[in-house]
Amino acid sequence: MTTTTIIATLAAIIIGFVVSFFLSNKIAKSKETESIERGKSILADAEKNAENVKKEKLIELKEEISKKKLEFEAEVQNKKNQLQNADKQIKQKEESLNKKEKSIDTKLAEIEQQKKEIEAKNVEASNHLKGQQTKLEKIASMSKDEAKKMLLEQVKNDIKTDTAKLLNQAREELKLKINQESMNIVLTTIQRSASEFSVENTVSVVPLENDEMKGRIIGREGRNIRAFEAATGIDLVIDDTPEAVVISGYDPYRREVAKKALIKLMHDGRIHPSRIEDLVTKAEKELEEDMFAEGESIIAEMGIHNMHNELIRAVGRMRYRTSYGQNLLNHSLEVSHLAGVLASELHLEPKIAKRAALLHDIGKCISKDVEGPHAKIGADLAKKYKENNLIVNAIAAHHEDIEPESPYAVIVQIADSISGARPGARKESIENYIKRLEKLEEIATSFEGVNKTFAIQAGREIRVIVEPDKVDDLQTSYISNEIAKRIETEMDYPGQIVVTVIRERRSVAVAK
Repeated sequence: MTTTTIIATLAAIIIGFVVSFFLSNKIAKSKETESIERGKSILADAEKNAENVKKEKLIELKEEISKKKLEFEAEVQNKKNQLQNADKQIKQKEESLNKKEKSIDTKLAEIEQQKKEIEAKNVEASNHLKGQQTKLEKIASMSKDEAKKMLLEQVKNDIKTDTAKLLNQAREELKLKINQESMNIVLTTIQRSASEFSVENTVSVVPLENDEMKGRIIGREGRNIRAFEAATGIDLVIDDTPEAVVISGYDPYRREVAKKALIKLMHDGRIHPSRIEDLVTKAEKELEEDMFAEGESIIAEMGIHNMHNELIRAVGRMRYRTSYGQNLLNHSLEVSHLAGVLASELHLEPKIAKRAALLHDIGKCISKDVEGPHAKIGADLAKKYKENNLIVNAIAAHHEDIEPESPYAVIVQIADSISGARPGARKESIENYIKRLEKLEEIATSFEGVNKTFAIQAGREIRVIVEPDKVDDLQTSYISNEIAKRIETEMDYPGQIVVTVIRERRSVAVAK
């Protein structure tokens, strides 16, 4: 290719590029001018549309404002009407109140006038009454206070007489209906009961193999006996009694623990303080097991079933409890037997009566930390271990702390009284016994018209001799009831106390 050709080609390319550039530039300007014109047209249309929308919105806003204005004016008019009505009502009420006020003032004036008239009449009546009283005092020759006192005394005497008559009448009716029957039932029950005396002692005797064992029990400088007494809470009496040691203490449970521990010590041969403590602990565990076994044996023998283990254990624990010197288990078994017989005689269920009677004193077997009467404690324990409500009530009511709710509760009361009151069943200290008898006679002697009193039947009966000139036959019933009430509220005693009031008149004549 020649240089001329190349140059020509380059010139052509350059010319084409220049021409193309100018053409493109012209076309671009033409399009730009067209776009500007189109944008102006669109802008004009938009402005026109915006103006139309603005006018429509202004028209709608004016209509809304007009509508709200009309509603507001209507509401204001309604409120004005309501206020006008309220104002009318207030005026009407004011007029009504003014009328009532005038009426009240008129009535008050009338009342004040009546009050003055009444006061005047009261003064007139008072003066008239004083005049009448003066006349009566002159006629009767006594003052107003003397007449009142005489009238009160007469009313009091009439009340006593009427009360005594009613008591006598009620007693006679009750005696005719139930006295013979109840006596037959109780006598039959007692005849069928052949209990031995069950009074507990406060000492136990442990036999020894030989007298040399006494020295080993005492120990060097008495250390063994001191350790034994500290561990058991029981006194060991080692005296000249040959081949025997006396265990002394008021608590049968502790005495039994001490007895078992002492026997174990003698068999073991190692008697020293630490060994004593170990064997006392073992003796306590063994005794707990023995008491449970004892309780199981008793309820099985009596045909009682489905009793909780804790109640069974409490029954066994009665073996080592006393009440007024009477062994608690022997007493409970006796009461249970008597209750069963009474229930049979009354055509009731003996098993319920026997079960309630066996458990009636379990409250005495609970820890001393639990406060309250033993009847309530026992009832709470029976209730806790799902005993029947009849059983729970019989336990709670056997000392009349609450009202009996069934015949079984009354049966347990009667059986408990029979067991505790029979001769030889219980014992008290001489001092307490004498104090109780003195208190009985003191209460009975404090009544007017009483001449002599005698506490008999070991304090289970008080006989009161009254003066026949001061006390009539009807008043004897009143005195006996009042003495019984005083005894119930002021004294503590086992069983029951019979109050017998005797009025006797003697006429003596001599034939010559």
